[in-house]
Amino acid sequence: MFISTAYAQGAGGGGGGDLLGMLLPLVMIMAVFWFLLIRPQQKRVKEHQQLISNVRRGDTVVTSGGVVGKVAKVVDDAEVDVDIAENVRVRFLKAAITEVRTKGEPVKDAAKSK
Repeated sequence: MFISTAYAQGAGGGGGGDLLGMLLPLVMIMAVFWFLLIRPQQKRVKEHQQLISNVRRGDTVVTSGGVVGKVAKVVDDAEVDVDIAENVRVRFLKAAITEVRTKGEPVKDAAKSK
């Protein structure tokens, strides 16, 4: 008596516009994340890798632990010896270097000096 019969309405239009309406905001959000978060982070990582690869003897560096010292020797592609005090030399991974404060003098080639 009080309950009325519900009738299904016919589907109109096929719903193609609804899919576009759902995907467009998602694509826009992904584009914003790309340009504001991902791309600048990739740029910073590339600059840091270049900074690390160019570390040489005489550079004053800051490590991720906050230790400030002068590079005494570049051991290989992954490690450097750093003087942090008089007669105190510590070996660090290059990945632990966060900043190069001052650049040292370039190493003289033995061939150029002859």
